Amino acid sequence: MKRDTLDEIYKSYMDEVYRYLLFLCRNHYLAEDVMQETFYRAYLHLEDCPEERVKPWLFRVAHNAFVDIQRKDTRNHTKAHDYFERLTDGVSAEDEAIKKEGLTELTTLICNLPGKQQEAILLYDFHGFSYDQSAEIMDVKVGYFKVLLFRARQKIRQERGV
Repeated sequence: MKRDTLDEIYKSYMDEVYRYLLFLCRNHYLAEDVMQETFYRAYLHLEDCPEERVKPWLFRVAHNAFVDIQRKDTRNHTKAHDYFERLTDGVSAEDEAIKKEGLTELTTLICNLPGKQQEAILLYDFHGFSYDQSAEIMDVKVGYFKVLLFRARQKIRQERGV
């Protein structure tokens, strides 16, 4: 068969080959890739095919291309599809840099606070202690601790311009 008839073969059987491959792999993009590989292989070996058996031959080429890709995928399978998403917890490098920059700024602002206000912010906001626990650690009354925490937060807001 002549190679210039590949366009005619493609137009005639493209939809059927695609549906066949879509059924096999159940993935639109993979089916398109395998279909492209199928017609590439058909182009390379078209002269070996008798004209009356083009359709079965083309489906056999599609099946073989699909099997080859499946074999290649099993050899190259390294991690689950969501491995890299789980690795970063969905946070991009840019988000991480912005977060780090904000944390550096916040650390500087906290360091500029008076000692008891620093301690109040650290105990309550960073370490997660309750008002009672924080007041007990600082050896102050709960009411005074709340005042320290309020004033510390207020100074930080003023410095940030919020």
